[in-house]
Amino acid sequence: MADGPSRLHSGPVSVVETACPMDCPDSCTVTAKVRHGRLVSLEGGHRNPVTDGYICAKIRRFGERLTGPDRLLYPAVRKGAKGQGAFRRVSWDEALDLVATRLRETREQWGGEAILPFSYGGSNGLLTQDTTDARLWRRFGTSRLARTVCAAPTGAANEALYGKMPSVSYQDFVEATLIILWGVNPSASGIHLVPYVREAQRRGARLVVIDPRRTPLARLADLHLAVQPGSDVAVALAIHRHLFEHGGADLAFLARHTTGSEPLRERARPWTFEAAAEVAGVKAAAIEALAEWYAESSPALIRCGWGLERNRNGGNAAMAILALPAVGGKFGVRGGGYAMSNSPAWPIERTWIGAEEPATRLVNMNQLGRALTAFDPPVKLLFVYNCNPAVTMPNQHLVLQGLEREDLFTVVFDQVITDTAHYADLVLPATSFLEHYDLARAYGPISLQIIQPVVEPAGEARSNTDVFGEICGRLNLLKEDEPAGELDLMLQALGDLPGSAGDQLRENINPEPDCGFTPVQFVDVLPRTADQRVQLFSAALDAVAPAGLYQYQLNPEGERYPLALISPASDRTISSTLGELPRPDVKLLMHPDDASRRGLEDGDEVRVFNDRGEVRCRLGVSNALRPGVVSLPKGLWRRSTLNGQTATALVPDTLTDLGGGACFNDARVDVASLARA
Repeated sequence: MADGPSRLHSGPVSVVETACPMDCPDSCTVTAKVRHGRLVSLEGGHRNPVTDGYICAKIRRFGERLTGPDRLLYPAVRKGAKGQGAFRRVSWDEALDLVATRLRETREQWGGEAILPFSYGGSNGLLTQDTTDARLWRRFGTSRLARTVCAAPTGAANEALYGKMPSVSYQDFVEATLIILWGVNPSASGIHLVPYVREAQRRGARLVVIDPRRTPLARLADLHLAVQPGSDVAVALAIHRHLFEHGGADLAFLARHTTGSEPLRERARPWTFEAAAEVAGVKAAAIEALAEWYAESSPALIRCGWGLERNRNGGNAAMAILALPAVGGKFGVRGGGYAMSNSPAWPIERTWIGAEEPATRLVNMNQLGRALTAFDPPVKLLFVYNCNPAVTMPNQHLVLQGLEREDLFTVVFDQVITDTAHYADLVLPATSFLEHYDLARAYGPISLQIIQPVVEPAGEARSNTDVFGEICGRLNLLKEDEPAGELDLMLQALGDLPGSAGDQLRENINPEPDCGFTPVQFVDVLPRTADQRVQLFSAALDAVAPAGLYQYQLNPEGERYPLALISPASDRTISSTLGELPRPDVKLLMHPDDASRRGLEDGDEVRVFNDRGEVRCRLGVSNALRPGVVSLPKGLWRRSTLNGQTATALVPDTLTDLGGGACFNDARVDVASLARA
């Protein structure tokens, strides 16, 4: 008998606890309620003491993705023009045979480097990426991908300075007497940090927010520096100069635990408060107040976010900011030092890949458009998974031009029909984190949890590990007794996990996450550099950075286009995940002064443009961001704007000074009324 409405809304409810692996530092425990095999609701679980009972609105809506109209339910091949998104259903055997055949033919005719795997791992657990997929690409000799769209400049800076030493965890924010949130908005991403910041304030801590927007925590801050995008390095160097010149530098700590302080001091010397204020568009007195607070406060804590890295100065900004606790001597006390990513806290070696990376062509993912239109040998087969590059990569027009090539065979393996899938020759349905096993590693608080399925996969969806394992089998790339599927790989991964957390997970599928490790930097953990010292100046990085280390580069496009376009994370999507769900009209946010100069009013239809193209949308006039800056949300799908273009259509595909990151905030634009176009 078919399920009727009364049956669907009655009957016993089963409760399953799992964890969220989405691209957020928190890694919440999630409680799923299921009736008759269908998801009823997602709520916060209480197993994780840091995320205790609360999840964000994004994940509460994740069930809409499972059964929504965009869900990809079966393999299908293209039957119309690229971009139309028209497909004909095929079996999994047909689909996987086609993939194997096209991989073989491409390598035989063009070489392995003509194959480009394209993925990003922000919203994946330990099994969903760099397992059987990495084994396939490495053994088949394809091009390699530099996954640098996010965290590359900050990661390069953290690696150079500290060897990615574990950082201050959420629980210790309450011990700080000064908290600086620099380029991060926990209210949109990392919501479980907010209560700890608020508790620190209740205990008397000062809060400083450095962000061009008036974020929720900026409204509650003792000081908000609404800096011009790209100027963070100048502000940080002005604080360094003050520390060195006015007795705020901890010379004993610098002598004992660092190298390279003198070159840093010299690079900071020109940056007076006035010079930094002119570049940043804030008052010199405000930077001076911050510098004095930082010099006198202990414990003092800097939460270094990822917003500050999204421009040509991103690597140097991260270097200058992360170096401040070493110069100021802020380590060695609970609640002092810096907080960034705690992913390195887990020494996981990924031995399950079982293959070394080949010395093949390395493609920077931020230049996908160039790779698809100008590379020699050309990219002839593109395999996209865990990613939606049609809307997330810089220089969107060039990316779409490449995806339109009839001689490019594109496979898209995803949960839903994304904007990228519209250009695919073959689509494969993937499971979500609610439909497979995985391991979720938090990178704010330090925890590791097992993800377990709460419902059966929708349609014919399969997990990444299973599908890539099957492709390996068809290409004769598997060794004897090598794990090639989800459960076998899970067992191997559990066997390789280090320490007590690994023991707990092996013994109990759902232990309470071990969030008790809250390291004090330079007490419980030391730099992972070769000599365990902070490397404040690297000659190697100084040689590769376009202007050198601790230097500021002006964006020349500002001479032609007066507004800086930023695309920050929102409360609607995780990057572009969930971008298919209905949402209110997307608006370009603009300061009232900038709107008035252009004769624009709230609700107007406008065009945001530069030499690369234009985005058409409605205008929202708001005091929530500084003059000279406009904002469109990160992760928009093409359906969200009036002309099917997103902010990435206006973003250059040039790279950051360190790490080869994306320069999203280097987009310089102007705005005009569509009615007067």
